[in-house]
Amino acid sequence: MSGTTSIATALNDLLFDRQLDVDSAVTRHFADGYRQRTDGVWSDRAEFAAHITHLREVLVGGHVEVHDELIVGDRYADRHTVHANKIDGSAVAFEVLVFAELTPDGRFQQIIETTSMLSGGEGDQHLGSAR
Repeated sequence: MSGTTSIATALNDLLFDRQLDVDSAVTRHFADGYRQRTDGVWSDRAEFAAHITHLREVLVGGHVEVHDELIVGDRYADRHTVHANKIDGSAVAFEVLVFAELTPDGRFQQIIETTSMLSGGEGDQHLGSAR
């Protein structure tokens, strides 16, 4: 599998690279039939893009810290922390556990993830799936 994407690369393009529009970032890293389950709630590709669009309206910057990453064939797993700064000046951090399937071209076909808020306000608890 050549050109396999990573969560860090995908999230940096999706959330923090404002020179790249949401549709281009999604297409770069996620297959046409992409599905995602976040904390038990399924989203299709359009719903995922809406989620990213919402996050871009709330976040002004940040970075992704990858703690563990494993790629075996078409399977991908990682544990990472997203550290983000919000427009209102506050900061949030989420630890995310990911299990994913990759397409032959290295994009994500499906992700199942669990998020845990490490820091942030009470209203930030569901930021990982907000639209």
